[in-house]
Amino acid sequence: MRRRTLVSASLGLGALAGLAGMASVAFPPNQLPGSSQSSPGLALYTGSDLAFGTTVSIKVLHHDALSAQAAIQDALREVRKIDALMSLYQERSQVFQLNRHGSVDAPDRYLLYVLSFAQQLSKLTAGAFDITVQPLWRAFSAARSRGGLPAPGQIAAAKSLVGWRQLAVHRQQVRLRTAGMAITLNGLAQGYAVDLALAALRARGVRHALLDTGEFGAIGSNSAGQAWALGIGHPRQADRISARVKMDGRKVATSGDYATVFSADFVHHHIFDPASGDSPPALASVTVAAPTGILADGLSTAFMVMGADRAFALAAQLQDVDLLLMAKNGAIRKTAGFPELQS
Repeated sequence: MRRRTLVSASLGLGALAGLAGMASVAFPPNQLPGSSQSSPGLALYTGSDLAFGTTVSIKVLHHDALSAQAAIQDALREVRKIDALMSLYQERSQVFQLNRHGSVDAPDRYLLYVLSFAQQLSKLTAGAFDITVQPLWRAFSAARSRGGLPAPGQIAAAKSLVGWRQLAVHRQQVRLRTAGMAITLNGLAQGYAVDLALAALRARGVRHALLDTGEFGAIGSNSAGQAWALGIGHPRQADRISARVKMDGRKVATSGDYATVFSADFVHHHIFDPASGDSPPALASVTVAAPTGILADGLSTAFMVMGADRAFALAAQLQDVDLLLMAKNGAIRKTAGFPELQS
């Protein structure tokens, strides 16, 4: 599943989508069109790579070119590691092997962490978040290839294979308890990669950076000495920004009904409600600010499934979690603490 984000970066230096490079490249400012000298002693360096079916991008402000380039390389290495481990499509990934064989022996510690986190989030959201919905994706994807939607019986058959409690997670082995089950970590992996990549940047002494893996994280400030800012795109109008977000130290993730669609009316899409076996009907997009990338990523999916009222009720119980959502009718709601920038 290729997951597109609604959020685009805005730095006053051009959007992250415009960064050059496809394979872990860092550019000193005298080689980067549109770059500039920032606060005294700091210059802009960038890097990007392919992961998670998209271009992962990093911007760093640092006083030393070699240190900046090494930090970018380390951060991108962390991202590639998570992609290789949790990809649905790379045959060597442990998620691919789990889905193919039903079990994985000696699972990687990063996989164990994410799977354990997923189970905790499933419990917290009363099953609204469930990584075992992959059979539903397969049913809808197969039907789309035939030019339609799955029949009710096909949905029911796929739904019977969904259930987060049927995933056994142990240090020695991860196992799917029912034949035909499958998982997807597309609702967690990109956010987790943000957390690991930012840790790698900090370990190299980077104090100012913005990272985009499809979800976003930032440290420090931009070249103007201000907080990094993101623009939340409109789910129906590609050239329109619905809101601007201040990166206040939290990570930001967006889920929406537009990323992969199975019907032109956005009724059927890549986010599935485990209870119904189909897509949740009410929301077009949800943007979450949370203390960690993995939490922001997971909650953005869970809140899409839960709907506005349940999402707001749960967010009120969680420390430093805020959200902005758009209903399918275009109405926007947000929590009081959501870090929106006023234009």
